[in-house]
Amino acid sequence: MLIAPDCFGDSLTAVQAADAIARGWCASRPGDDVRRAPQSDGGPGFVDVLAGRLGEIRTSTVSGPLDADVEARWVLDPDPPVTAYLECAQACGLALLDGPPTVHTALEAHSRGVGQLIAEACAAGAGRIVVGLGGSGCTDGGRALVEALGGLSAARELLDGVELIAASDVEHPLLGPMGAAAVFGPQKGADPDTVTILEQRLTAWADQLDAAAGRRVSDQPGAGAAGGIGAALLALGGRRESGASIVAEHTGLSGDVAAADLVITGEGRFDDQSLHGKVVSALAAAAQARGIPVLVLAGQVTLSASELAGAGIAAAHSVTDHAGSVRTAIEDAANQLEGLAAEVAAGWDSSGRSEE
Repeated sequence: MLIAPDCFGDSLTAVQAADAIARGWCASRPGDDVRRAPQSDGGPGFVDVLAGRLGEIRTSTVSGPLDADVEARWVLDPDPPVTAYLECAQACGLALLDGPPTVHTALEAHSRGVGQLIAEACAAGAGRIVVGLGGSGCTDGGRALVEALGGLSAARELLDGVELIAASDVEHPLLGPMGAAAVFGPQKGADPDTVTILEQRLTAWADQLDAAAGRRVSDQPGAGAAGGIGAALLALGGRRESGASIVAEHTGLSGDVAAADLVITGEGRFDDQSLHGKVVSALAAAAQARGIPVLVLAGQVTLSASELAGAGIAAAHSVTDHAGSVRTAIEDAANQLEGLAAEVAAGWDSSGRSEE
């Protein structure tokens, strides 16, 4: 049984989710051979997932999204080329705000700490820097990140010769109705008026990014990732790669899937976005190609049975339904996920069916 979840929002890291599912599954089926392989698409948990597989963990004190300093973990892999793995959520994540996101935090949160992490990685001799994007509390287009590196010209000079990778499965551009402000701003506390302000700021900043890069990086897929940090990284000479694919490569996911009789994955909210480049969809595609059933355990599930079948997923189960309320599912996340896993395991049979 391969247990390979993403994080569950701010409730559980991918590592914690994998442990909870494994405990619950083994409680009902102690004879099963369970392997944990927590995953990430570049969002929260990106560093923790990789830390168990390669390099050394480092901790740097950097500016948080609202200026107060935070301790940000990152990984430095000394094997050539020396590679630093950074996670924007460690420096400007939603979880680092002073409580739930508000209009104020939507306007004030920034990415300065991510720029400071990039500077630390350069100082450590990294010739390759991979920045996991996702879970940010800011929508500044990476402006504060660039300012922390001395501005666009200085940042491009610092990173000249460094392979810079934006690890993200988000395909949104920086601007417009599918851009960073319009799509992700409301999740970060922005009301309609605030979204308009953020869009205006990003539009002015996009002109500078495009001019520095000599091309319209603001229109590229992934430019809107992490509140527009993706656009800044592209303007600094970076390229976008699938965060889920990067993690899958370093965790040996392909081999694990091939050896599995059942793949169990999950995330905080399993909806239509999950089927487009996210950890769950990548796992389902790999398993489906080998005829291996996939179960999804998620905080909430909004997909229909036909949508699940079309994605090659045997069944999806909701922690919220198991817990009886969203509040309990969030506040008691590990125990509720463990209980759901035990319940699903008790109803699973070797023919590949999961009893409802």
